[in-house]
Amino acid sequence: MNTAAKGQVAMVPISIADQPQHFVRFAPDFGQRFIVTVDTEEEFDWDQPLSASGHTLHSVSRLAKFQQFCEGHGVVPVYLVDYPVATSRLAVEILASAVRDGRAEIGVQLHPWVNPPFEEEVGPFTSFAGNLPPALERAKFHKLRETIEQNFGMAPAIYRAGRYGIGPNTVPILREHGIAFDSSARARFDYSAEGGPNFRDLPVEPWWVDKPGGLMELPLTTVYWGLLRRWGHWLYPVLWRWPRLRGALARIGLLERIPLTPEGVNTVEVLRGIDTALDEGLPVLVFSFHSPSLQPGHTPYVRSERDLDALYEWWRTVFARLKERGVRPTTVSGIMAATELA
Repeated sequence: MNTAAKGQVAMVPISIADQPQHFVRFAPDFGQRFIVTVDTEEEFDWDQPLSASGHTLHSVSRLAKFQQFCEGHGVVPVYLVDYPVATSRLAVEILASAVRDGRAEIGVQLHPWVNPPFEEEVGPFTSFAGNLPPALERAKFHKLRETIEQNFGMAPAIYRAGRYGIGPNTVPILREHGIAFDSSARARFDYSAEGGPNFRDLPVEPWWVDKPGGLMELPLTTVYWGLLRRWGHWLYPVLWRWPRLRGALARIGLLERIPLTPEGVNTVEVLRGIDTALDEGLPVLVFSFHSPSLQPGHTPYVRSERDLDALYEWWRTVFARLKERGVRPTTVSGIMAATELA
């Protein structure tokens, strides 16, 4: 059944009021913190048409090493799991005890094309869950959220839409299911050309989506670096059609967009991004990457064991810089406990 008109543009329900009190305020002793989020998902070929079948879960076995690695650095990773992972016995075996013991946290990530019920025509437009009819988006989310709580023994409190695909009905669905955090907004990125949301002008600082104490938006951290960074919010989109010019501006230190991820961002770049975010006073740095990168051959970022070693070295470098800057790791529960509503 075709449930969405082709060419339709998704709406973004995440907004910010002009009043500064809509930004989240934290207790004075919270300082500046960081959190590590993992989009924990199946492997598939992004160059091929999306399908409800044909995916694999080989990289799930590598979650054990990453969990151990994080524990060695005092970091509690947040695993945002989708339906194939939520129903994987191996994933549950590796992560459930860590979640119960507080050594990891669990969250929801909805990939609609592999998540029942299957009623939509699978394609690029419907791969953004927020483009689905409200009843179908709700049914898919409900099935996933209940499966996660049943299999991992903990109710998830945080959501990230697969492909960052929130829509006009997502927020009410999250409220209905007791979700306290959304982390779908990838500030300074625009997916509208693919039928997805445009987050280009949204802030990187956490804010209340509806009211203080309601749903909190915890956007993924991306900063502009360089002599022209103050004008990056309008200059970078203008340069989108000229990638060579963007590259040249980055090389000469004028303007560079830096998301905090090991996927496509080297250590020199991420250290610039960390220092910029901290110097700008950002209270929470949100790092992210995709779990298939934990095994060579599943993403463009990790093609060999050498690439995988480099990924772990990237994290070591990041953790060392954060420690040097006095920035401690935090958790979803830690962020909520530190919020001030009065």
